[in-house]
Amino acid sequence: MKGHVKSLTSPYPGSQVERWPVPPGKVSWSVDWPEYQPVEYTAPPVLSRPLWADPPHSEESFHPKYNALDGPVQRTSFEGVYLVENGKPRNPKGRTGVTGRGLLGRWGPNHAADPIITRWKRNTAGEKKIDPRSGKAVLQFVAIQRKDCGQWAIPGGMVDPGELFTAALRREFCEEALNSLEKRVEEGDTQERIQSLFSQEHVPIYNGYVDDPRNTDNSWMETQAANFHDDTGHILDQLALEAGDDAGKVHWVDINQNCSLYASHSHFIQIVAEKRGAHW
Repeated sequence: MKGHVKSLTSPYPGSQVERWPVPPGKVSWSVDWPEYQPVEYTAPPVLSRPLWADPPHSEESFHPKYNALDGPVQRTSFEGVYLVENGKPRNPKGRTGVTGRGLLGRWGPNHAADPIITRWKRNTAGEKKIDPRSGKAVLQFVAIQRKDCGQWAIPGGMVDPGELFTAALRREFCEEALNSLEKRVEEGDTQERIQSLFSQEHVPIYNGYVDDPRNTDNSWMETQAANFHDDTGHILDQLALEAGDDAGKVHWVDINQNCSLYASHSHFIQIVAEKRGAHW
């Protein structure tokens, strides 16, 4: 995974807050930079104290256990032990130009689950489509268009406190790609197809830090991405996609090197193509 690129985006998403400019050579904390004066920002929706957010560090009753399972909240990092300075966790990948939590609810790692749902692209005769340039079959994945920024992405989201990673994968796909929050999908033929898809063994794609535009010096995104593949198309071809929750649109998208996706999602898609021996 590359270093900070999207984590240095200015202004900070959903605001007019400009990050303190961080040149590539000074992202690492190992580089001494006494002039560094990042702006502090935590978005109003986070400060309003929703259930998914931590309290401010100034609250006397807030005593988080960093680098550990803190009650139902997972505060360990896939990147190993992170430093805590002046009571606040420090981004393991370096400076971002912003302190506080930004749009993220948790101090430290914010854990997400990204289900990458794939099938082979086929012609009207049901045969796999082969890209003439690579001679490899074309793979497709379910992509959503995010409402917050308009970018296309994997239909993933945050893992709830105490929730299993595999349960989060299934829930996020159903909420964002099947609109399960607005209608019942866990019944009849749809339920059977969902069960068939998520009961198969998934292929791990990535566990770790995500270069995300919401990251700050004290809060950052981490994810587990996994691939569920319908090799015959019999499960997914009859599954009606419908955008829901944070998704504005949902489509099957051809996987290739021209895929421009949110955060580090293009990197995850490339790994899937390589593991499946598909065109890229």
